[in-house]
Amino acid sequence: PVEALFTFNREIVDGTRDLVCAYKLNLGFYEAQGIPGLQALQKTVEHIRAVAPDVIILADAKRGDIGHVAQKYAHAMFEVWGFDAVTVNPYGGHDMVQPFLDYKDRGTFVLCRTSNLGAGDFQDRLLISEGGDNQHTLYETVALEASRWNRYGNVGLVLGATYPRELSEVRRLCPEVPFLVPAIGAQEGSLEASVRGGIDANGRRAVISSSRGVLYASRNADFADAARKAAQNLRDAINRILSAEGHDWL
Repeated sequence: PVEALFTFNREIVDGTRDLVCAYKLNLGFYEAQGIPGLQALQKTVEHIRAVAPDVIILADAKRGDIGHVAQKYAHAMFEVWGFDAVTVNPYGGHDMVQPFLDYKDRGTFVLCRTSNLGAGDFQDRLLISEGGDNQHTLYETVALEASRWNRYGNVGLVLGATYPRELSEVRRLCPEVPFLVPAIGAQEGSLEASVRGGIDANGRRAVISSSRGVLYASRNADFADAARKAAQNLRDAINRILSAEGHDWL
């Protein structure tokens, strides 16, 4: 509805800043626009810091590479851009993720069971231990390993809302690890399953993410008001589910 990307972002932030716990910025959409996109990203981060200083800014970057390159990615995400948290790809193992974890005051969300249709091509493969006495899927193995890496309390897991059964299974394996739960749809049924399956024993530690449902609630001049209404409806729906589970906010 507006030509300038930053103008759009600013209006969305101003309309929702008192309703949300985090803003998840997907870097691919900014990088696709070249330097102007990165400039809009910088202005967006600066604006969030100015008007919503207590809200987490999460870079959905899915970074991952061998150690010395991962160090540069971590430096870029946390020191250059100043993000509070980042998503990372653990496919290369612990040494690929550790440079991010070394930033003890920042969050690292490890891809675990993603929301895309082809996620099961690898993530659902069954792994059998050398002795044959232990079996876990790849995503369960990632979850358990990430829990072991959590020595600083700054590890989280990414689990798509489109697979609530798997989400619940990982919560059972990792009772205290924060979850980032993207891909919330328009139907409250999937939302309810994601909230119930994703929260910890105290009804917390699940960041429920809706992107397009909020951003594009309207494509007209009222887009910011529509985004606010969509975010408020989602927040209220989450709170109703938490209340039904006995986890009211104080």
